[in-house]
Amino acid sequence: MQKSDKMGVKVKLSTLWIVVMFNMAYADILALNIPGMEEELAAFAGDTPISLLMLVGAIIIQVPVGMIFLSRYLDYKANRRANIAAGAFVILFIVGGGSLLPHYLFIATIEVLCVLLIMWTAWKWPESESLESG
Repeated sequence: MQKSDKMGVKVKLSTLWIVVMFNMAYADILALNIPGMEEELAAFAGDTPISLLMLVGAIIIQVPVGMIFLSRYLDYKANRRANIAAGAFVILFIVGGGSLLPHYLFIATIEVLCVLLIMWTAWKWPESESLESG
């Protein structure tokens, strides 16, 4: 494969963040279709208003959404740092905020593998390729 045929690192990172974001959204969409999930969410929330939990979820989902853009537009050093830091945060959220439902375990596995690939790609990204990706 010639260098001109390779997908740029910025495009690869951005695309992986799209995969993570869609999986996060679909895990929640599928969970909402399980009978009793609304009651389980209400029990989990306790005295915390559900609307506040939804706000926290909306804020957290902005990390992969934002990284879709930032992965394409940040410079090399900031891009590497942001992808590694955002990746660590998102993995903590996936594991810490997760569920033992079979669909969630499957989707969460895909999410974590994609985020690990994002972090690995950012970590191993040679500076010499940053000019080609920029």
